[in-house]
Amino acid sequence: MEREKSLHGGARSLSADALQKLRRQVVAEVESGLSMTYVAENYGISRKSVGKWVREYRSNGERAFVVRKKGRRAGSRMALLPSQQGWVLQAISAGSPERAGLPYLLWTRRAVAELIRDEFGTSLSPATIDQYLVRWGLTTKSLPTFKPGELPEPSAGVQRMAAAWVCTQPMADFGPIHVLLAVTGRGLLFFELSTQPFNRSQLTDFRQRLRMQLGRAVALFIRAWPPEAAELREALSGIRQSANGVGQQSVRD
Repeated sequence: MEREKSLHGGARSLSADALQKLRRQVVAEVESGLSMTYVAENYGISRKSVGKWVREYRSNGERAFVVRKKGRRAGSRMALLPSQQGWVLQAISAGSPERAGLPYLLWTRRAVAELIRDEFGTSLSPATIDQYLVRWGLTTKSLPTFKPGELPEPSAGVQRMAAAWVCTQPMADFGPIHVLLAVTGRGLLFFELSTQPFNRSQLTDFRQRLRMQLGRAVALFIRAWPPEAAELREALSGIRQSANGVGQQSVRD
């Protein structure tokens, strides 16, 4: 049965006709008064998908049931139109991945890939996602690296990471954007975007989310920071600033 297939293979495993039928059934049940959570569990699909289909139906009527052509397979060349890139940046700037229905506390390469796949049906390889992040100025590739002996000895159970607050203009028709990011020695990237400068509360929240997502204490060493926000550095790093600009870490997580 088509419904059985959706339970075990996920909506993406369905043919275009079967997916269109599933969307109609799901929307009809929600419109009849059933909760989105109940319908999602009943069909074995995400609540985010149910909500998206219902919103599209209420906005566009029957056109919402037309299944869009799937995008390129993973590993193909860069596949997002400028308008789609702008949508991705707007979605990331709007808040944490949770607001987009994704199970992450901070944005990562994987979270961006899932956002693109869910919205456009386009699966992109990690290398392609990285090309976009570099193009948009959302990585630490251009930041100065640590010199040998510059960092204190690592503490047991503490993840050491480089961190930065930078301002970039990711696209010609996209305004300046603030980027708060942290990266491990192995290149694992976590970040947030904002159209406004970060405040103390946001910096503290980023640190806490980072600790929760990694499941361990973190020691953040800042590599770039806006001079006009120098008094906010400790809100993110917990570092007492020293003469050389690196400082001593006080792990408080």
